Amino acid sequence: MSIYMDNAATTACLPEVAERMKEILCEDYGNPSSAHHLGVVAEGHVRKAKESLAGLMRCNPGEICFTSGGTESDNLALLGAARANRRRGTHIISTQIEHPAVYRTLETLSAEGFDLTILPVDREGIVRMDMLEQAVSEDTILVSVMHTNNEVGSRQPIEAIGGLLKRKYPKVLFHVDAVQAFGKEAIRPKEAGIDLLSVSAHKFHGPKGVGMLYISEQAKLLPMIYGGGQQSGLRSGTENVPGIAGMALAAELALAEAPKEWERVSKLRSLFAEGLEKLENVQINGGDTSPYVLSASFGGVRAEVLLHALEEKEIFVSAGSACATHKPEPSRTLQAMGLSKEMLEGTLRFSFSRFTTEEEVRETLSALEELLPELRRFSRR
Repeated sequence: MSIYMDNAATTACLPEVAERMKEILCEDYGNPSSAHHLGVVAEGHVRKAKESLAGLMRCNPGEICFTSGGTESDNLALLGAARANRRRGTHIISTQIEHPAVYRTLETLSAEGFDLTILPVDREGIVRMDMLEQAVSEDTILVSVMHTNNEVGSRQPIEAIGGLLKRKYPKVLFHVDAVQAFGKEAIRPKEAGIDLLSVSAHKFHGPKGVGMLYISEQAKLLPMIYGGGQQSGLRSGTENVPGIAGMALAAELALAEAPKEWERVSKLRSLFAEGLEKLENVQINGGDTSPYVLSASFGGVRAEVLLHALEEKEIFVSAGSACATHKPEPSRTLQAMGLSKEMLEGTLRFSFSRFTTEEEVRETLSALEELLPELRRFSRR
């Protein structure tokens, strides 16, 4: 039996989502910008998806911009907001544990002359509110904080940050990378004080290659892609109609089951954590975490070795973020949290979904119990 525990990297597309997409690909294949009947039908799918997603987030359909996924959403949010608001200021605040789609984009903005403040996190991967408040200045135009970390699952105090900014610094735009959170819990940007929210469909059993950026009506952005002026000129290019419709359906299905699934997956994570704590020299990383992600460091064994040993048993996990290439790099998140070199090099990420079962959790624990002593003996030779 194959066990897939790398759901933070991507999830299996739901059959009903794939079926909806196939129908549009093969039957309602018109260009939504065309004036004829097939174009009108395609445009209807895009409009219905916007209305559905807006209803789930309690926002206006016009505040949703479709993208190719989380990376483009992050890039558009940061580059678009910074460049559009440069006359007001050049200061941007973020954290040490952001996804490369955020921190690489911030590096680009720094090269353009923007001033960055990168806030540290504590040993549980949580940003300190007092340091954030101290960092904001009259020159600050943008704050970007990840909702749920993709490596350790730590959840930031998003509503508290949004509330602080709206009360004391209402002109500052608040961007949230919610790629690992959306679909697993309800996120309502207006209620949380969020101006820009990044989402990717394939993290909640939707298709790859499609995402969205919530943009509050008050937020001013410049486009990154120019062309035919689709999506009010903010993101030109023919809309990915099957993907957009598939994402909306996946979101509807995910959020309908979210409270029940949160409780079920929480029990699975607790079971897994309790089992890991019984093993020798194992450390669980992160505090106030999403139940869908568990980061564990295994002393005395390298992560890549343990990952491939599990793979031989058809158990698929991750040695960290699946954000870029297979090139191994030290985890910025784990370094920021102060992990020792030994634990840093022995960290695996286990991530769950609606398809993860108790039997799979127990089998994975059994495999770890068997493999760790053997691999540690080998590493000492």
